[in-house]
Amino acid sequence: MRRNYAAQVSAERPPPGRAAGRRALGGFVLAAAALALISCGSSTAGTSTATTDAAASATTADGASATASGGSAGSGACTPVGLPARRGAQHIPTPKLQLDPRRSYVAKLATNCGTIAIQLDVKRAPRTAASFAYLVRRGFYNDLTFHRVAANFVIQGGDPNGDGSGGPGYTIVEPPPQGLRYTLGTVAMAKTAADPPGASGSQFFIVTTHEAPLPAEYALVGKVVGSYAGMETIAKLPTNPPQDGAPQQPVVISSATLAES
Repeated sequence: MRRNYAAQVSAERPPPGRAAGRRALGGFVLAAAALALISCGSSTAGTSTATTDAAASATTADGASATASGGSAGSGACTPVGLPARRGAQHIPTPKLQLDPRRSYVAKLATNCGTIAIQLDVKRAPRTAASFAYLVRRGFYNDLTFHRVAANFVIQGGDPNGDGSGGPGYTIVEPPPQGLRYTLGTVAMAKTAADPPGASGSQFFIVTTHEAPLPAEYALVGKVVGSYAGMETIAKLPTNPPQDGAPQQPVVISSATLAES
């Protein structure tokens, strides 16, 4: 039996969301009121909004350069890397790219924990898929992190600040397909509670459980295809705070590429 979504969020973990940005002595401080919010990560950089992302303050090392070697997808282990520098506010133009619905597009994220291949759902989410492809082609996701790992729920990344607070500088809105369910391997975009359904920027999440109890409000990107090993390796990493927070071992996207066929 599926549990009530609001109750599940309040009692266990928030949905994929933008960081509140509150930190104390190397730990995480999350306001009790924030736990009750049903919000999902912001897509627009430079906006200050308190939300419910438990990965609120993944520490970044100023000036550090992360070069992920793209560990073996089947190794079950991550290659040690440093955290990339915080990029700050981004001002990327809104994409005008259109993808051909008759063709197949697969985005490959090479990380130090393995490779994740994402089949873009061009037919059901043409604008969101095109935006994701646009950012991949620009090299936007290169040297960004997975800043949040929520056990048996989601892994989340794509933030230029590395803490859940940033985005590309633009927002697009494409309502999710009717009746969308966030099943294992589904890739979708994060948004704040104030954003309309289907709003997105650059932050994305991947569902790592049989079905995440989320309302159909988060823009669809596509589905993980091929091996789940990279996704599962990241999902098993210990976090701070435990079970839902920033991975203790940095997870860095060394390169994101797009294949068309």
